Amino acid sequence: MTGDQPAPADAAEPTTAGPVRILIVDDDALVRAGLSMILGGTPDLKVVGEAADGSEVVTAVAACRPDVVLMDIRMPRLDGLAATEALRALPRPPEVLVLTTFDTDEHVLRALRAGAGGFLLKDTPPVEIVRAVRRVAAGEATLSPTVTRTLIAHVTAATMTADPRRDRAAQQLAGLTERERAVAVALGQGRTNAEIAGELFMSVATVKAYVSRLLTRLGLNNRVQVALLVHDAGLV
Repeated sequence: MTGDQPAPADAAEPTTAGPVRILIVDDDALVRAGLSMILGGTPDLKVVGEAADGSEVVTAVAACRPDVVLMDIRMPRLDGLAATEALRALPRPPEVLVLTTFDTDEHVLRALRAGAGGFLLKDTPPVEIVRAVRRVAAGEATLSPTVTRTLIAHVTAATMTADPRRDRAAQQLAGLTERERAVAVALGQGRTNAEIAGELFMSVATVKAYVSRLLTRLGLNNRVQVALLVHDAGLV
């Protein structure tokens, strides 16, 4: 495959047949019950399991085969950040949506760099949580406004200093074709597949194929990590 030819259609993001299967991970039983009520009452979502600690996550995923793991951060034995890193190292990992009361820079950036597809605060309205689960299951990024501000602040600080991460990111992106780079920059700007298709005059299927190819070429897990890399390189 050479030049700007798109990847084959079967390289596009996978779609979920049937309801989106969800595993809820939180050490608070009341929180798990509340999320189960919110998500279980939605026809296209199905809660297939729960876990009370990050140390239980890999086993629970093997047993329940979720499409999305709704992950808390603060848990007694293994926190959600370490659990996310463990999950994303699996051969066929589920998507991870972090839902927490903590939105410090360290938590946000570590979760997203580990491969989480979204990061929401627990005061997010139920309808937005449902929408976020659907988006993450479909391979779309989902970030709360406060998290987006955190990322902007991180990027601003990085551009004002001699950040080695910036140089590494630029080198990692140097091998992309012009079209691949355009898609990557659009991801960094938070564009959806439909928006990228309109801006770059592609079909949505072609955009999905480019996103899939970017993940393979850059060795990343999801589009959020592509966006972070683009930000680190100073392209947006």
